[in-house]
Amino acid sequence: MIIAIDGHSACGKSTLAKDLAKELGITHIDSGAMYRAVTLYFRKRNIFPNDLEGIRKNLPGLEISIVPGETCTVMLNGDVVTESIRASDINDWVSDYAKIPEIRKKLVELQRSMAKRGSVVMDGRDIGSVVFPNATIKFFLTADIRTRTNRRLAELRAKGIPAAYEAVKANLIRRDQIDSNREDSPLIQCEDAIVIDNSKLDVADQQDVAL
Repeated sequence: MIIAIDGHSACGKSTLAKDLAKELGITHIDSGAMYRAVTLYFRKRNIFPNDLEGIRKNLPGLEISIVPGETCTVMLNGDVVTESIRASDINDWVSDYAKIPEIRKKLVELQRSMAKRGSVVMDGRDIGSVVFPNATIKFFLTADIRTRTNRRLAELRAKGIPAAYEAVKANLIRRDQIDSNREDSPLIQCEDAIVIDNSKLDVADQQDVAL
């Protein structure tokens, strides 16, 4: 069984995915964390999104793995990066790297290989449309920008990361634009996806609707 959850940033995709995985006893894979790990990988090497030659040269040395558990542990070339990929700098750049076809191709192959090990619930932006077009169930999550901004602010502040409302809001809007308009695998709502607007739903209500 494959459950695909797509939607914009800070819509609650990962929260729903974790809850469903726990309830159903299957593995949760956060594809967004994988793209964040890619961003960290290239940022550490001072390779920017417009340096396609540098990206192609260094991409073969990229190794990402997700260790399932209460919280997914993200490994980048053998190092745990679960917390460091949530930094504001990564937020600012992740969509720019995620739109690069070579990066998407590598991660889609990796995501599909992960699903061969058993049932999974995977969240992201192209899971139902590209990675698993024949997924058992597809969800598309939405929420208004104010709700999303407040959620991301709370997330950052809980981790001790300084953040201002307007800056976070601007980052989310920018990421929406990039993710929805990129040429390769843009964020779209699949016709066969179940749409959940969780602007006014708490975590429990959201899970109830999905189940």
